Amino acid sequence: MSEQPAEPVLRPPADDAEALHLLRTGEIDLEGRMLDASNVTLVGAIRSGDLGGECVYKPVAGERPLWDFPDGTLAGREISAFLVSEATGWRVVPPTVLREGPFGPGMVQLWIDGDEDVDLAEFVRRDDPALRRMAVFDAVVNNADRKGGHIIPMPDGHVYGVDHGICFSVEPKLRTLLWRWAGRPIPLAALEVLERLSEELLGDLGEQLHEHLTRREVRRTQQRVAELLRTKLHPEPSGDWPALPWPPF
Repeated sequence: MSEQPAEPVLRPPADDAEALHLLRTGEIDLEGRMLDASNVTLVGAIRSGDLGGECVYKPVAGERPLWDFPDGTLAGREISAFLVSEATGWRVVPPTVLREGPFGPGMVQLWIDGDEDVDLAEFVRRDDPALRRMAVFDAVVNNADRKGGHIIPMPDGHVYGVDHGICFSVEPKLRTLLWRWAGRPIPLAALEVLERLSEELLGDLGEQLHEHLTRREVRRTQQRVAELLRTKLHPEPSGDWPALPWPPF
């Protein structure tokens, strides 16, 4: 009998560029569903050529309508958060694309395995530079749900954030565990990033966001960045909206 050809040995993406190529072109083999997610969230393997990895797939068809996010899609908000993350250079959001999947168009994001030795309840209270950058990022995108479980610390010290489907509201809805720096000056390096981001929101980045968000949502994002640059301070809870996510993890 002839031998069956051996399965090719797959390697993980070496960088974000390879990860995006894998996510855009790869074949998705679904393996299960995250039952604790409020919207359909599927996980599976993805492969393209000699690249392979795990991914999260959130089909638009599985989204539950939200009264306070009536326009666009949650997947569109996820990809918008990735675009803003990339523009800052902080890599807060893992590589993310919007593409066709097994159940139609949706968000596909690289699955990230964090450092299992980190105690998240303790970690989110640290004065960590990566968390502080994430706090600024969340203020920009108006993140209404920065739970502890949406924060993924890595062994090398990098910190990712996931689940950005309820960002970019035109109303102030910042709800996060990262209030440690509320009212304190934003670091100079972050202000320099915000200056650059402000310019990009008026150009190519703004046009990209218009594909997924309403013009009013993009305009309010521009205004939030302008306000951060004006005050040069981390925002404080407004009192008009619950400041902490629930459940917190």
